Formats: sequence, structure tokens, C-alpha cells
Amino acid sequence: MTTRRGARWSLIASIVGFMLLGIAAPAWAHNVLIESRPGDGDMVEGAPEIVELVFDQRVQPGFNTVTVTGPDGNRWEETSEATVSNDTVSTSLHPLGPEGEYTVGYRVLSADGHTVTGSTTFTLSTAGDGEVPPQPVDESTESAEEGADSGDTGGMPVWPWIAGAALLLVVGVTVAMRLGNDDRSPKK
Repeated sequence: MTTRRGARWSLIASIVGFMLLGIAAPAWAHNVLIESRPGDGDMVEGAPEIVELVFDQRVQPGFNTVTVTGPDGNRWEETSEATVSNDTVSTSLHPLGPEGEYTVGYRVLSADGHTVTGSTTFTLSTAGDGEVPPQPVDESTESAEEGADSGDTGGMPVWPWIAGAALLLVVGVTVAMRLGNDDRSPKK
């Protein structure tokens, strides 16, 4: 009878441990860019009016930036504060000018609360008739491109979460086994 009780406690501890791992799992995953319009590396003839970035998870509103830098080094987004709709982040563009490669830098607030940065490119094959728009002075919008260049996601590494969950599981199993052993000790 006592062996069953110890086994039961071990099973309960294991289930609780795996549940805690399941709760911690969403914190491990940062948003990942899955699609962009124009597509990464695309050659486009006509200048797009908007840039859209689609992520694998919902993007939290606020503090999201998208910058579009042309081959001339000038910025072409109308505003660096991006529009967020669930998993899609977008920004409107000024009419583009020179032909060549445009870099779309982004910094978004991931579903798990961490910032994710990156960049895509597209090439305008035919020059547009747009003139260089007024350039932003705010340094915070430039950080989206800098973060994209460094590859920094701004998130916490996964290994502390895994180590913490494993430690919690070991402690739970140990406590359950000791409680099971206490049931076998002779009663006085």
C-alpha cells in the first residue's frame, strides 16, 4: 500500500514538473519573421507604397520600428513607428527615388515581451520619381538598423529556463520520494 502511495507521489511530481515546463515554453520562443512584402531579395519594378512584415506570432503594439534605407543612404519610410495588426507590422513609404537595393530594418516587441530585430532587402530595378524625404533626427529609430546588423535579438538565452525547469523537476521528484518513504516508517 505504501509503495503505491510513493509511486503516486512520484507520478504527481512528474506531471507537475512537465506542466511547469509547458508553462515556461512560451517564454523561450521569440517572434520569427516568416514573410515580407516585398519579399526578402525580391527585384521589383514599381516602387512599393508600403512594406509589410509577417511574423510567426502576434506582435505586441508599442515600440515597434521599421526603417527603409535606400541605396543612397537616405531613409524612405514615412514614419518609423510601425503599424501593428496581430502578426503583421507595416509602414508606409515616401515615393521611392533611386534604383538599387533598399534595406528594411525592423525592431518589434515579441509576443514574449522581448525585442526582435532583423532586416530584409529588396531591389528597385527602375528608379522612381520620388525626391529625398526629410531625414529623421531621432537616434532611437536608427537603432532598428543597428540591431539588425548585429543580429542581437535582445532576448534571454534558453538554457536558464531549461536548467530551472530540470531543477524544479528533480526537487519535485525528490520531495515526492521522501514523502513516500515517510509513509513506510514505523508508527510509534
